[in-house]
Parts: sequence; C-alpha cells; structure tokens
Amino acid sequence: MTYNLLLIVIMVVAILLILIVLVQNPKGGGLSSSLTGGSGGTIGGVQSTNNFLDKATWTLAIALLALILLSSLAIPRDEASKSELQNTIQQRDEVAPIDDNAADIDDIMNESAPAAEESTEE
Repeated sequence: MTYNLLLIVIMVVAILLILIVLVQNPKGGGLSSSLTGGSGGTIGGVQSTNNFLDKATWTLAIALLALILLSSLAIPRDEASKSELQNTIQQRDEVAPIDDNAADIDDIMNESAPAAEESTEE
C-alpha cells in the first residue's frame, strides 16, 4: 500500500518537474517574460518569476530523488510478492529434485556424436 502511494506521488512530482522545466527558457523567452508583458516594473517581475521557477525546479528534483530512494526501501518483500517465475521454479524443484545420477551434457553429446558421423559417411 505504501509502495503504491509512493509511486503515485513520484509520478505527480515527475510530471510537475517536466512542466516546470518546459516552461523555463534559458534565454528569457519563456513563461517569465510572457507573464510580465515585457516590462520589468510590474509586481513580481521577470527576475522573481525566474527565481521561483529555479527554486521550484530544484525543490521538485530533490523531492523526486528522495521519493525514489524512499520507495526502494518500501518495496514489498514478503512471500506474496514473489514473481510468478520464482514460484514456478520453486514448484519444479519440489516436484522433480535434482538427480545426482543424471547424465551430463558432455555424456549425451559424446554418445550422439559417433552416430551422427556414421550416418554422414554413407
């Protein structure tokens, strides 16, 4: 439950970070210049908008990193969360344990090699 909640928060923060980065323009032609109408004398001018976008970018980036690290600690690791492959392997080992007297792959290859050579000589 906690893990799923963290994943949702990570997605929201990532989308917000993408939007903030797309709004910015390093040459001053982004949202900051369009909000002020090109005049620096208005309330909340270009400089304060750029500062807000910079601070928002860094805050969201640090929050995203922290959430990702936190989510790695919240991954469910109980028996119910085993993958299907792990369950299949475990069931196979219980049904057919390893036989110590089983033929090795080298033995099988050596037995079939002369038979293959004899059929090609005819």
